[in-house]
Amino acid sequence: MAEKDSQHKTVLIVEDSEDARYFMRLELEQLGYRIVEADNGEKAVEVAERERPDIILMDLSLPIMDGIAATSKIRASDGFKTVPVIAVTAHQETDFRADAKAAGFNAYVTKPIDMPWLSELIEGLLV
Repeated sequence: MAEKDSQHKTVLIVEDSEDARYFMRLELEQLGYRIVEADNGEKAVEVAERERPDIILMDLSLPIMDGIAATSKIRASDGFKTVPVIAVTAHQETDFRADAKAAGFNAYVTKPIDMPWLSELIEGLLV
């Protein structure tokens, strides 16, 4: 069922670790998602504007522009008020969670990533 629901849905993965991006991309492509990527916050804003993803997975600690600032900028753009954004980060501190919520994140996932759980979260947010 996941494959059917995910067809034609685009996921923007924003992660500065090439290995982490590769891991998430492989897992999500197997579920039928189309994947676009960015390795820093500034590129994330550009890719989001160009590709219009259905959902965004955003690391918080990114070069050039962090994930909080990038998400705030994306949220300010037309058409992105309701696009789900999931924080995917190693930060488990309450301060980071509060900042993410204030920036407009819909969910907060800590690394290491439980991909089956993340896939269910994505499906639930895309409904």
